[in-house]
Amino acid sequence: MKQPFSIEARITSKHDGMLLRDYLLKEQQLSRRALKAIKFNEGFLLVNGESKTVRYQLKAGDIVKIMFPPEEKSPTLFPEPIPLEIIYEDEHALVINKPADIPVIPSQKYSTGTIANGVLYHLEKQNLAYTVHTVTRLDRDTSGLLLIAKHRHAHDFFVKMQKEHHIHRRYLAVVHGIIEKDNGVIDAPIGRKEGSIIERCVCADGKTARTHYQVVKRFSDFTLAAIRLETGRTHQIRVHFSYLGHPLLGDDLYGGSTDKIKRQALHSFELSFLHPFTYQKHCFQAKPPKDITALVGNINLQSL
Repeated sequence: MKQPFSIEARITSKHDGMLLRDYLLKEQQLSRRALKAIKFNEGFLLVNGESKTVRYQLKAGDIVKIMFPPEEKSPTLFPEPIPLEIIYEDEHALVINKPADIPVIPSQKYSTGTIANGVLYHLEKQNLAYTVHTVTRLDRDTSGLLLIAKHRHAHDFFVKMQKEHHIHRRYLAVVHGIIEKDNGVIDAPIGRKEGSIIERCVCADGKTARTHYQVVKRFSDFTLAAIRLETGRTHQIRVHFSYLGHPLLGDDLYGGSTDKIKRQALHSFELSFLHPFTYQKHCFQAKPPKDITALVGNINLQSL
């Protein structure tokens, strides 16, 4: 039988007399949505092994066990034995180094062969009643690090952290032309391009978007830049550099040439966050793949 996610904790004198509902919301930081799901969808709240309602008054020494309901996967998602380069894994999260040319989640165009399908297979091999919760995403042709929550409770934490800018991502991009300034901030709103369901553009009525960049190296007709996102709009880096007149090499959707590389020259090389359960700081780096190093040579990521 597949195992749903659960949390077990001993009540201290600090929480003596607190209602179970308040303890779950304030101390365990369950979302109200999660609490409702436990109540109505085959989850359990146990105190000292006995089922209790959220109105139960806690006593010091009580053992509280929260058993989340089994998670329902999307009907478009099914397990596939896809090789995954797992950089980090614990009971709450996965960090994966994604190759280019593979989508993160299924779509009408790509219903199979996705990272999410591979992660679901990985979870089912561990006999876990979880589904896939992507926290950070990458375009199909962007390579590098992405964060996936293994269960809904972890996803709730990570989404909150993302909104508060506590998850940090850095990228390497190779762009057309020579960027003259050594560093800068592109602050230009991004919205959907009229008449397209895919393309985005800089437009006055778009959503706030900020991209920080630092030139790493200039070549004869292109520039290598390290990039930090302050916001996470769809195609943000690609749109912003095209807007500057420096589209990414290989990005023919936004004005780049595919002469030197057949996909947008963009790699997520660094991902960092404070773990919401262990409170440990994590920072992961991944070297760019061969199609990018063929353009710019080996890169010392530690120096960026």
